[in-house]
Amino acid sequence: PGKEDELRYVLNSISPEFRDSEFTWEDYRTRINNELVAVFGNFVNRTLVLTQKYYGGVVPEISERTIDTTQVDEAIALAPGKIAENIEAYRLRDAQNEMMNLARAGNKFLTETEPWKLNKTEPEKAAEVIEKCLQLAANLAIVCAPFLPHASKNMAEMLNIELADWSSAGKSEMIQAGHEIGK
Repeated sequence: PGKEDELRYVLNSISPEFRDSEFTWEDYRTRINNELVAVFGNFVNRTLVLTQKYYGGVVPEISERTIDTTQVDEAIALAPGKIAENIEAYRLRDAQNEMMNLARAGNKFLTETEPWKLNKTEPEKAAEVIEKCLQLAANLAIVCAPFLPHASKNMAEMLNIELADWSSAGKSEMIQAGHEIGK
């Protein structure tokens, strides 16, 4: 109980779509730690913690974009279509991987921009990074629903948003400035 998303994730990762597969507890633990926790959970946690720490849990207002967010915007825009296309073709493992690629894009953006450092020298740029990561997290909450339904609902609660339907995913302005996220 309480681990349904983990099991769904691992079983989907090794599902025998076009070749044989094998389940081992070692692989289970590795996938949970190295993928769900280190990629997905890490991105969401860092984004929410930094929002609380630097902005009191409020989505920062961006008056002018000065940081290049093209790669993140493209990842957000393309993810729902790629995931849906794979689901419709019964390639669930590939669909789930595309969902994880969105989380990877968020982690990469956070790591490259280092908002914890920017906040000391250029706080307006740090705000841009965090705002963009919150937009990505809101999209991630939608596109992870087929694979991690409980996490999807939990993320919506943490972001203090209604879980939007699939057609809302792919937008870079899902959460408005001034919106207060959950604790």
